Amino acid sequence: MKPKYQEISDDIRSQIVSHHYQIGKMIPTELQLQKIYQVSRHTVREAISILVNEGYLKREKGSGTYVLKKEEHQNDASSFREQKTIGVITTYISDYIFPSIIRGIEKVLSTEGYSLLLASTNNDYLQEKECLEKMIEFGVDGLIVEPTKSNQYNPNLATYVNLREHNIPVLMINATYEEINTPFICVDDVETGFVATQELIENHHQNLLLITKIDDLQGKYRMKGFIKACENNKIKITSDSIITFTTENMSSIYEDVLEKLNDHPEITGIVCYNDKLASSLIKKLLENGKQIPEQYSIVGNDDSTLSIIGGVSLTTTVHPKENLGIDAAKWIVSTIETGVNQDNILYHPTLVKRESVKKL
Repeated sequence: MKPKYQEISDDIRSQIVSHHYQIGKMIPTELQLQKIYQVSRHTVREAISILVNEGYLKREKGSGTYVLKKEEHQNDASSFREQKTIGVITTYISDYIFPSIIRGIEKVLSTEGYSLLLASTNNDYLQEKECLEKMIEFGVDGLIVEPTKSNQYNPNLATYVNLREHNIPVLMINATYEEINTPFICVDDVETGFVATQELIENHHQNLLLITKIDDLQGKYRMKGFIKACENNKIKITSDSIITFTTENMSSIYEDVLEKLNDHPEITGIVCYNDKLASSLIKKLLENGKQIPEQYSIVGNDDSTLSIIGGVSLTTTVHPKENLGIDAAKWIVSTIETGVNQDNILYHPTLVKRESVKKL
């Protein structure tokens, strides 16, 4: 059985061919089509996007959707193919490692004749839904997506399944939605957590603390790596060994950490979810009269610019950043051109040793 949007696009196409919808004239509005077919606005937009991509219809902003002249069908479809577009949806755009990832994507797409349509979710499900609908309405040829809260159930999973039915290839970066088995390019975050923890253990730290983000899959996997390193080295883990936070309560995490360290003076080594957290924690500790690394050794993750600014340069694991963007763009272009999904890519992290870890 065909999806509803496909049935609607087939029906509208047949009415164009039979001249029920006349050349050069506007078809019914989205609201009218919703009433005609008794479906949602999203379903109507999906149906129209198919016909726009095929060259039967043309959207005119602020006016409506029009039937193309017969001789325009081939020309418009050809024009669309020449103006191929890749949608990129990230959780954030303007800060941390994301500009480097986007720069890598742009490098490849510009040389391959693709344009880029960029959107961000701020790690919010509703904003992700709006981004996805925007991409479908525009008629992108492929999507590169950083998942939103990838360690929680996502109400937008059905939309991702619809993208497959549209034959729009989707590539996840940095994480994936485990429920729908989508292709991905990621760092091995279990290994990341393991490498960061192992660095502290090799410097004789036995009382460790992990601070990790739990609504994203990366944080869960880094926690698995932390636990694995502790178990391999027979280091005891208790309920006091791990502090978790989410997107919503990240700003209050520093108070929790300072309280934990005051209650457990035996802790000497701290593994942080990322450099952003680690650099802010170092600043807070210094403000509270603590010494880094004399009192606390700290390891971050991502090897961002934050790791080399401030009073203490940060020992951290490496994220490929721009190279990930380059590989992601090559993956999506190759998949579009060949019609075959390329292999997943899993990067193995390395460690950059700087000043934030002391050997006991």
